Amino acid sequence: MKFSANLGFLWNDRLLPDAIRAAKAAGFDAVECHWPYEVHAEDVKTALEETCMTMLGLNTRRGKVEAGDNGLSAIPGREVEARAAIDEALTYARAIAAPNIHVMAGFANGGEAHRTFVTNLKYACERATLHGITILIEPLNKYDAPGYFLTRTEQALEVMDMVGAANLKLMFDCYHVQLMEGDLTHRIEALMPRIGHIQFASVPDRGPPDHGEVAYKHIFETIERLSYAGPLGAEYKPLGDTDDTLGWLSKLR
Repeated sequence: MKFSANLGFLWNDRLLPDAIRAAKAAGFDAVECHWPYEVHAEDVKTALEETCMTMLGLNTRRGKVEAGDNGLSAIPGREVEARAAIDEALTYARAIAAPNIHVMAGFANGGEAHRTFVTNLKYACERATLHGITILIEPLNKYDAPGYFLTRTEQALEVMDMVGAANLKLMFDCYHVQLMEGDLTHRIEALMPRIGHIQFASVPDRGPPDHGEVAYKHIFETIERLSYAGPLGAEYKPLGDTDDTLGWLSKLR
């Protein structure tokens, strides 16, 4: 079993290149991030090459964070901003050889939001396929992100079916799915052909996976049995120093 360190949460007190080096030293197999755009892509690329690590993916910008934005692509009337964020993510991903981009939907609801999200995702997938990049969409739970457009895996599948692109996949975050839907084992089994990346954290506190209501030893064994080959993304919030929370890494590997 391979693991990726999500540097949006882990070692996020360090500059991104230094966080990449810390993940390598800790024994992770890959890294991923949220919004790397304030760091020059060449500096990230240098750290990745130095450590022989892959940056699995990054997110599109949230938008005007000070105004409460958490993504743009499902918000009617903001298509120009949404597509600019998609283009920016594609440019950055190409510069650091990242294979995935998570296109964030944002706070919206209703049929027009659904149509807007589908249209923007078609744009993203068409542009991404030229460079061999996969587009991911991720349902977020209503407790951490109340009002977010995409909240359930069934809704994600409906969107994916309407887009109809081979390079559009589901980001299956065990933490979010457990809070909204539960039944992780059966959902992973059923959805595996549509999954592009898997993330995890303890439930309900979003800490490391060595406590809480989810038996991650069983979940990881299920994923391995289904021949999922990619590194699993550790996207949890450490309390204190990240290095002090990594006891699970050798135990669950």
